Amino acid sequence: MINLNVQNETSRLRAVVLGIANNIGPIPTIDEAYDPKSIEHIKAGTYPTEMDMISEMEALNKVFEKYNVKVYRPKIIKNYNQIFSRDIAFVLGDKLIKSNILPDREKEIEAIQYVLDEIDPSKIISAEEDVHFEGGDVMLWENYIFIGTYKGEDYKDIITARTNMKGVNFIKKLFPNKIVKEFDLVKSNTNAKENALHLDCCFQPVGKNKGIIHKEGFKNESDYMFLVNLFGLDNLFHISKDEMYQMFSNVFSISEKVVVSEKNFTRLNNWLRANDFIVEEVPYAEIGKQEGLLRCSTMPLIRD
Repeated sequence: MINLNVQNETSRLRAVVLGIANNIGPIPTIDEAYDPKSIEHIKAGTYPTEMDMISEMEALNKVFEKYNVKVYRPKIIKNYNQIFSRDIAFVLGDKLIKSNILPDREKEIEAIQYVLDEIDPSKIISAEEDVHFEGGDVMLWENYIFIGTYKGEDYKDIITARTNMKGVNFIKKLFPNKIVKEFDLVKSNTNAKENALHLDCCFQPVGKNKGIIHKEGFKNESDYMFLVNLFGLDNLFHISKDEMYQMFSNVFSISEKVVVSEKNFTRLNNWLRANDFIVEEVPYAEIGKQEGLLRCSTMPLIRD
C-alpha cells in the first residue's frame, strides 16, 4: 500500500509520479493546443521533439534516483501527451484528489490506475463535473492551502483558466482546519507572457520560508502583498515577465535544502545557492515550451 502523506511543498520527497514523454504522437495543430506558449512554438516550427523531451525527463529521473525517491511512471498510451502528471491529480495530506481535467485529457488518469490501486480507496476523492481544479493551482504551506483561480465572468471561454471558485470551495469543505487562500490570476489565451496558467507559474515556496514570485501574475496587488507579508520581502525572489515565461517559478523541491531547477535559470540558481540550497540543474527547456516545467510534470505522493 502507498500511505499518502504530503503536508507541504518542500519536505523530503519519498515517492512521486513523474510524467512520461514516450509515444507523444504528432505535433498538435493550433486548434488542439491548450495554451498560448505551445501555439507560439507550433507556429514557429520550434515545438519540442519527443526525443528531446524523453532525455529531459530522464535527467530528472536520474536526480530522483540519486536521492532514493521511489518513482512511478504512467503506462504509455499511444500518441498521447502524458508529461504533466500534476494536472491529473494531486495529494493534500493523506488524500489524493482527482482533477476534472480538460475532456481531451481524461485518459491520463487511467494510465496511473496501477498507482491508484495501491491507495486506500477511501483516500481517493473525486468532485462533481462542474468543480474544476488542477494540481498546478494548489499548494500547501504551513497551515495554508494556496489556490490559483480565475474569477472572470468569461471563465468558460478562457482555456487557460483551470480552477474555478467551485473548486476552491470544494477544497475549503474538504479541509476545514486549513486556511484556504485563493489568488485571482492573470490569464490570456493568446499571449504567453501575460498568462499565469497555474499558481505555480507565478509563485512557489522553497525551503522553510522562501519563495519565487512574479508580481504581475496576480490580478490584485492585495494578493501579491498577502504573500509579501507572509514570507517577508527579503525572502522572495522576484522574477520578470520574461523569466515567468521561461517558467522560473516552476522548480521542484526534493527537500527543504534540495531544489531541482532548469540549468539555464542562472539568476535564480545563483540566488538559491547564495541562500544555501543545493541546486540540482537539469535541462528542461524543451518541455517548458508547452507552458509547464518541473513542478508540472511531478505529482508527489509521499513527503516525510
